Amino acid sequence: MGRPPASAVATATPERILDAARSEFAANGFAQAKLADIAAAAGITRPSLLYHFESKEALYAATVQRCFERLAVALQRSIVAPGDFVDRVRATLRSYLEFLSSEPEVARIVLRELVAGTGPGAEILLHQVAPLVDLVERFVRAQGRGAVRPGLPVRAAVMQIATDGLVRAAAGPLRKPLWGEGDHARTLAELLLLQQEAR
Repeated sequence: MGRPPASAVATATPERILDAARSEFAANGFAQAKLADIAAAAGITRPSLLYHFESKEALYAATVQRCFERLAVALQRSIVAPGDFVDRVRATLRSYLEFLSSEPEVARIVLRELVAGTGPGAEILLHQVAPLVDLVERFVRAQGRGAVRPGLPVRAAVMQIATDGLVRAAAGPLRKPLWGEGDHARTLAELLLLQQEAR
């Protein structure tokens, strides 16, 4: 059997590395993650990994950026979707929670960095997470008049909803014993954000 074309390998290898890195960073954090383990999980050698990503910091930044680019696309699509404000709030909540449900490793990475508060992750969160919070806050403030609860501290409410989603997604098998049956995140988010008439 012949070798795959170089273009196919070049395209596939960075994606495999990023997938392996996401799992390793989620499980062990930035400091404890090992490039050799990431390379092995991606099916390559450590020098090959360093050919694609020059350092652990560069790989970590690329891993987190890739995750949040996907989330940003999902949120932006929901915010500009057809429908009234409440419909788009619901779509945005659904997009966010579905993203975390499908990528719980991202939630673990973010929570590790929030707790650590230092290292390369803190800078990455400022540049990746803060703009997403800004995006949702602007959307709610600009278009939620008459639907959002009066006097609501919008940014704090957005962060409350976001962190609840992160913790729930990162909890894995502890989710059901801690949060109970069913998924009440959307209901609680609507109760926090919206006036009763708008719900």
